[in-house]
Amino acid sequence: MFGPEYSKIQTVFKRDERNVIMPGQWTTDELAYLADCRWRWTEKVDGTNIRVHWNGENVTLGGRTDNAQVPTFLIAALGFLNNVELWRAAFPESPDVTLYGEGYGPKIQSGGQYRDDPALILFDVRVGPWWLRPDDVTDVAQKMGLDVVPLLSDFWTLREAVGYVENETISSFWPKARIEGIVGTPAVPLFDRMGDRIIAKVKVKDFADLRRRGTPVAV
Repeated sequence: MFGPEYSKIQTVFKRDERNVIMPGQWTTDELAYLADCRWRWTEKVDGTNIRVHWNGENVTLGGRTDNAQVPTFLIAALGFLNNVELWRAAFPESPDVTLYGEGYGPKIQSGGQYRDDPALILFDVRVGPWWLRPDDVTDVAQKMGLDVVPLLSDFWTLREAVGYVENETISSFWPKARIEGIVGTPAVPLFDRMGDRIIAKVKVKDFADLRRRGTPVAV
């Protein structure tokens, strides 16, 4: 068992028939309603999605979906996470834990711009039905010997986040890396009518495509 798949991350704007974003046309009613509220934003890492699940006895490592293939060199690099004593120490009373992170580094997308070796950077943790708060995710990362995705802001609105991505090209945390985008959740965790988390991403590539068309950004 790999643990539940991660929530779908919405792009903030709808797309036209050529798959180019349409600024000002929010993807969902929830995003439109929350456009001027405070959000928490982290930098999006260019890698491969990884799930690591602990059932109280065994550790299972997989990709974004149950059928996803994880590179063997990345599995080897994350071998230390098979240490059951590490999990028992971090989660002594929790037999259902899923870590969500991005496998990154050389030979993973453009991950060589981040570091010289393959690794996992954590961005979320679910314990049973509960999503942990950001401070608790950071605490888990420290206990498990993992890095955590860097925080950019915990007060930008959706509009401000769009402005940042539209004008920024270099990562604030990895000087040799170009920023891929950012991921945000409302400052107060919220869920839609289907019970899915409200979570959104703003990608640099979307605005590069827009500039090539000469379309202004208006939000």
